[in-house]
Amino acid sequence: MSASTTTSNAAAPGTPGWRDWQSHPERLELVLLAAFVALLVLAAALLQPAFLAPGNLRDVLVQAAPLCLVVLGQTLVIIVRGLDLSMASVCASVAVMATAFNTTSDRMVPVIVCAGLALGAAVGAFNAWLVVRRGISPFLATLAVMIVLQGARFAYTGGAPSGTLPEGMAALSSGVVAGLPVSTWIVLLAAGGCALFLTRSVAGRETLLVGSNPEAARLIGLPVARRIALAYVLSGMLAAAAGLVLVGYVGIVDNWTGKGLELDAIAAAVLGGAALSGGKGSVAGSILGALLLVMVFNIMVMLGLPVEAQMVVQGVVIIAAAATYAVRQSR
Repeated sequence: MSASTTTSNAAAPGTPGWRDWQSHPERLELVLLAAFVALLVLAAALLQPAFLAPGNLRDVLVQAAPLCLVVLGQTLVIIVRGLDLSMASVCASVAVMATAFNTTSDRMVPVIVCAGLALGAAVGAFNAWLVVRRGISPFLATLAVMIVLQGARFAYTGGAPSGTLPEGMAALSSGVVAGLPVSTWIVLLAAGGCALFLTRSVAGRETLLVGSNPEAARLIGLPVARRIALAYVLSGMLAAAAGLVLVGYVGIVDNWTGKGLELDAIAAAVLGGAALSGGKGSVAGSILGALLLVMVFNIMVMLGLPVEAQMVVQGVVIIAAAATYAVRQSR
């Protein structure tokens, strides 16, 4: 038999390889998304050769870090059939809190980081209480928390945040270790932790089961409420980490730091294979979805397109994410 015949047969429907793709369509979706991101990088390099300059690639990674952190939390919440609209407000609140310490001492950086993560965890726990214990829909619960945080933030700052940051905070975003920004290492650490949680831990597998069928999970004795609560707490902490990275990158803060991240995170998670019906989500896919969005925006900036065009493209990407979800659900 010729080599060409062997290759043809290997790809034909009915062979073990083809059946493997059919039984795990999420793998095919992930491969296609990775291929699309690679094509986008190639197209960007052709349109603007400066895109591949080391400095620009490092900037892309730094810009992508907050969205990557937020999308990880959003993915966990989506897996348990929820949404977290408070994430951007958590980012801004943590950023305001970081400057409220009003110190330039680098010895305070660990304190600021711990305080920020604690605030994120507290907001996540409150979201979980509203959803799990009070039975409020995730959309309304997290929307209300977002508004409460905004009001508290404006009341505290008087509409004009002030304060100083230790220089060491900048290292959380733009510092470089082994050729990569520190923020990228933070993303890799968070992504690795989320992946291990979902695939290797009992709690993670139970989280996926709870998202797939909460009632069945309850009937077999799984701690449904605790798994949903954990997803929201982790989401809050990841949003807080994004806020710390953002304030370190910008160096100053306003009341709208991270604005729009929650919607971008939902779009990136869906593009990455997360199902809004719950029980399905991919860490790698979500990260790829986030990188895709950031690269699209970076390319538009490099091409000199106006903000209005960027908003149109952002809307188109969200529509594309919704269409992708609709097609996936119709299978």
